[in-house]
Amino acid sequence: MASHDEDISHDRLFTIAEATALLPQLETFLTKAKNGRTVLLHTKEEITKACAKAQFGGGSVVGPRYISALEDLHENLQKIQELGVIVKDLEMGLCDFPYLLDGRIVYLCWKLGEDKIEWWHEITTGFSGRQAIPKDAR
Repeated sequence: MASHDEDISHDRLFTIAEATALLPQLETFLTKAKNGRTVLLHTKEEITKACAKAQFGGGSVVGPRYISALEDLHENLQKIQELGVIVKDLEMGLCDFPYLLDGRIVYLCWKLGEDKIEWWHEITTGFSGRQAIPKDAR
């Protein structure tokens, strides 16, 4: 969901404890955002048809549901962003937390369903480059 990593401002760096403390909130926000996304995907065809008919006075009964889902998606992603957390993949529930490791900024990496943060990766490598957090850093 984020743009190029090098464009991201790291206004906040997290400790592992700080990032871990946010997991319950993140689970709630991500679940609501994912639910909103699901509604958008399921109503997209109907909304597209309604838009095409709109010039002729047509509409759709799913319109209010679509708008509500759009608002839920936006609101919950905004809440996550305000925490300083980066959503990398909404479908996976994949999030990164800027973290200082050995004098450089990396990302602590967590995804929905994991009960704790155990992984990190370089800013440039992403999920495929996940490595276990060193025991002395935990």
